[in-house]
Amino acid sequence: MGNGTSLVYHDLTDIGRRRANNQDSRAVLPPADPQQYQSRGWFFLVADGMGAHAAGELASSIAARQVPLVYEKNAERSPPLALRRAVEQVNAEIHQRGENASEFRGMGTTCSVLVLLPRGALVAQVGDSRAYRVRKHTIDQLSRDHSLVWDLEASGGLSREQAGAAPRNIITRSMGPHSRVDVDLEGPFGVEAGDAYVLCSDGLSGQVADEEIGLVAATLPPRAATETLLGLALIRGGPDNVTVIVARAGAEEASPRHRRADEWPLTEEEPPARRPTRPAWWPLAASAVGLFVALLSSPWSDLTQRVPEPLRMLCTVVSAAALLVALGTLVVAIIGFLPADPGRAFVLQPGGRLGRGPYRSYDCKPRPALVEGIVSSIESAADGLADPQRLRTLELVARARQQAAGGSVAEALEAVAAAVAIYSRSLEAARSGDTTRGPAGREPPHHPQGSA
Repeated sequence: MGNGTSLVYHDLTDIGRRRANNQDSRAVLPPADPQQYQSRGWFFLVADGMGAHAAGELASSIAARQVPLVYEKNAERSPPLALRRAVEQVNAEIHQRGENASEFRGMGTTCSVLVLLPRGALVAQVGDSRAYRVRKHTIDQLSRDHSLVWDLEASGGLSREQAGAAPRNIITRSMGPHSRVDVDLEGPFGVEAGDAYVLCSDGLSGQVADEEIGLVAATLPPRAATETLLGLALIRGGPDNVTVIVARAGAEEASPRHRRADEWPLTEEEPPARRPTRPAWWPLAASAVGLFVALLSSPWSDLTQRVPEPLRMLCTVVSAAALLVALGTLVVAIIGFLPADPGRAFVLQPGGRLGRGPYRSYDCKPRPALVEGIVSSIESAADGLADPQRLRTLELVARARQQAAGGSVAEALEAVAAAVAIYSRSLEAARSGDTTRGPAGREPPHHPQGSA
């Protein structure tokens, strides 16, 4: 357990069908060995750039290149502290690049990071790209969108439906426009074998429903799931750049249920030193002596009854004073035996969690109605294909409907994936004149090589 070697992933990005350039970037930083997995885990990032001309493309590429490297350089820190430091430091770099060149001024990028560690899944979020977890028949959105729509809903003044009428492309937080950025940290969320994680830009989440994302990611292998999800976004118009990463955890990534974990410091400051506990034996002894003297000199003791009357009042005073001393020193003794005050500890305790995620959860249980929404989109898009591809696509659509109606949703999705692949190949052929970004406008991912 805990080697991080059974995870399978695939990642793709596409320019979309209406954009002149691809402002999305992504990065994957696999652990080189079990020791690296223990210290900094698997690292996945999706960034969606914003800005005129090449500004957004530059901002997202800086994030994809630098955030994983800075995170790895800070591997001696706790993962949440290293992750926050990496995003904040790269934000400052993007901001400075924008300030130094007028054509890049104000450029920015979203940044969604997923780190899979032995202790669980940790998410860092800026903007409206998303991180999902798909477990069995449920898809959970682990990240919170920093967008006008979500802020309107969170304010409590509007319902989700009412907030959804607001412009969807207005984000309220990004890396780059300002010298400082507020980073949301979520988790760690426990990992189970078979969990699928999806990171994507809004080019996917804006065209494909969460339930559809969950169904495809839960049913198909990561490569087929990534290709199918990206292709489905293109089939539905692909108005924006699309980036998708699908990773499925295996037994080696499952979080142990019974594991002693260290505290995770959350700030650069060291927690105040713990005051050592010193058993207060001397106050306890003084309390015992005081109680003995109080009893001995009390007005009801035999010794006091034998002294002359003028001295009895003095004995009463001595008894009261001794009783007060006994009580006071007893309190001091009790305080001395209590655990020392640890002070204000800037740490995440084992079992603790940052953030409030998951923020939304949807049922993605395989059902014919969910498959129908996907095959209907493919069927409509097939009209634009050449006859051989169109006929083959319609044949696969019919097979998918039949298998879904019979309860064989996994087989239906295999037919869906084959139909989407036909459409994607046709689109690649139509783009054959574009050789600067590879087939279908797709770019290779950043795989930063760290110094570990």
